[in-house]
Amino acid sequence: MNELLKNLGVVILLIGVLILAIPAFTDNVTNNILLGGLGVIVVGYLVHIILNKKLE
Repeated sequence: MNELLKNLGVVILLIGVLILAIPAFTDNVTNNILLGGLGVIVVGYLVHIILNKKLE
């Protein structure tokens, strides 16, 4: 279970990257999509740091 929690931040980061990549391929790029992807990446980064400090 701890291994899954350690990787939760990385999974959230990858979801953010997908949010940024999909509109780039579909030519449907808006600022809202880009800001949403950035927000998910930042949250994933912070979750990764916080969970790794708590689980060590």
